[in-house]
Amino acid sequence: MRRFAPALAADLLAVLVFVLVGRRSHDEGSALAATVATAWPFVTGTAVGELVVILVRRPPESLAAGGIVTAGAVAVGMGLRRLAGGGTPVTFVVVATTFLALPMIGWRLGARLLARRRAIA
Repeated sequence: MRRFAPALAADLLAVLVFVLVGRRSHDEGSALAATVATAWPFVTGTAVGELVVILVRRPPESLAAGGIVTAGAVAVGMGLRRLAGGGTPVTFVVVATTFLALPMIGWRLGARLLARRRAIA
């Protein structure tokens, strides 16, 4: 389980950056309660994605894990956001998917490339 902690931390950081950048770009400020209210659906979705990765026994640093976590963050996050009364216009779903996929898959790609480079050296 310890090997999943860094992956979870990196993915949750991606969610936090997504929420803070989004709130800032819409001039919504950074009040703690409002930030938490915006973040919790995506944090929950990320946790669900991480749980699926564990259940299907994928290495947390694999690209497949990145796809699973991204899908969980977006699908569960958007569903919970909608249930909580938040909007989910198509443009927001596209932006959220792109913004979350870049770091969630990107850090895994970087780790993979670094591991290959180290193996060659």
